[in-house]
Amino acid sequence: MVLKLFPSSKDELITSIKNYFPSYSLKEVSSEHIMPDERIPIVPTLLLSFQHVLAMFGSNVLCPILMGFPVNSALFFSGIGTIIFYICTGGKVPSYLGSSFAFIGAITTASGYVYTPGAGPNPHIALASGGVMVCGFAYLGISMIVILVGYKWLEYLTPPVVTGSVIISIGLNLASSAIAQASSSAFDAWMAFVTVMVVVLVTCYAPGPLRRLPILIGGLTSYLIYLFCGLANVGPGIDFSGVKDTKWIGLPPTVLPEFSGSYISLIAPVAIILAAENIGHLKAVGSMTGNSVDHLLGRAFLGDSIACIIAGLCGSTGTTTYAENIGVMSITKIYSTLSFLFAALFAIILGLLPMFGKIVATIPEGTFGGLSIVLFGITALTGAKLWITDNVDFTKPRNLLTAGVSVVLGSGMVNVVVQFGTIKIDGIGCSTFSAIFLYQLLREDWGDVFRKLTGRGRNLEMVDDFDPSVQYNKNQLLKPLLDNEYLETQFNEEANEFL
Repeated sequence: MVLKLFPSSKDELITSIKNYFPSYSLKEVSSEHIMPDERIPIVPTLLLSFQHVLAMFGSNVLCPILMGFPVNSALFFSGIGTIIFYICTGGKVPSYLGSSFAFIGAITTASGYVYTPGAGPNPHIALASGGVMVCGFAYLGISMIVILVGYKWLEYLTPPVVTGSVIISIGLNLASSAIAQASSSAFDAWMAFVTVMVVVLVTCYAPGPLRRLPILIGGLTSYLIYLFCGLANVGPGIDFSGVKDTKWIGLPPTVLPEFSGSYISLIAPVAIILAAENIGHLKAVGSMTGNSVDHLLGRAFLGDSIACIIAGLCGSTGTTTYAENIGVMSITKIYSTLSFLFAALFAIILGLLPMFGKIVATIPEGTFGGLSIVLFGITALTGAKLWITDNVDFTKPRNLLTAGVSVVLGSGMVNVVVQFGTIKIDGIGCSTFSAIFLYQLLREDWGDVFRKLTGRGRNLEMVDDFDPSVQYNKNQLLKPLLDNEYLETQFNEEANEFL
């Protein structure tokens, strides 16, 4: 039998494309759930898409500024990245790609950049972009392996105790920069306090959809207070000198990447964190929709990795799937991927407005410090939440030691790197590698792991990582990691014989 890889005619090509992407059956807005392959009328879809833009806006603007990257470029390439992700997943996974906080520690450590209002762009964007691009290629390699052999090996390499430890380390490692911004002056300290209070009050008490926009509302409120205090000569005010000569419309700034071993060694390991984030987000999407999308994980990795490569190639920040937009879906119960396509187009339009980027660059340190305190704190506790939801058992020494060493290294190694020639590893990198190494070193079930990886597992329970009260489906755990037709046939024969 000859495998047909390419359509033989134009009509066949059009049919293949139609079958690859959802047909989007129309549903009423009042429907209880709108699934990924469904849509609501165009006007409500546009409004929902704009809400997704607002949800990702705060983090997608704050992240590049903290690294000294142009905001317009980050918004533009987040839109491009989301479209790439949509294409790679066939429009079947509702997710938005935005600037990843996982890059902040690595890039600021490598470049020595510290954000201050009016400080201008990071002078080492080209070198940092080279690191982002190499990280994207490493991520691409992971995606190819997942597409070919499945993703179970990645779950063995980065179980919840490892992933949670690394995420906590990211938040705590960045905490010192948030405090430095918030305490740059007495007035900024008070404005950071105001920012934090507005964010937490909006999150807990604001009506309806406004609860999904705490970063945007908190930042805007603090900015206006800072502005009016300056006009009343109560505070330092905001400097708009860099705004007046800026064009309204124009292409976002781009920089060709340059490559350095020290930058690459610090930034490339972020690929492991991006993969772990993506796994968590896809599992959340599957849980909300009631339909697992685990089989699309390789293609999701592929879309995210290509987005990172293109962003690095053009001098922008690396991307990841955004939890903020998953939160919007959990509120609205609308999972249509069409809304993310329109959200990407809105982001691209914002990226073509240089005036917008210059205004964002005037945000004072106190405001950014307050927002950073909230965001980095939430980032750290997201890791702890992962431990809880996955029932990580800390009575097991392996889990306790893995988490303890990793978190201390990640939170303690601020502006400290381990260097081997041109290779540098920062606190987050040390946290990641130590967690993976210690967890695997302290394994007591290597025989079982080997049998599971080769599809010959007989011992179906893995209580060393999780709470023993959790029950596992034996058919699920028996299934081999290498999910292809030959091994699947072999598995079925052995499973039938065993059962």
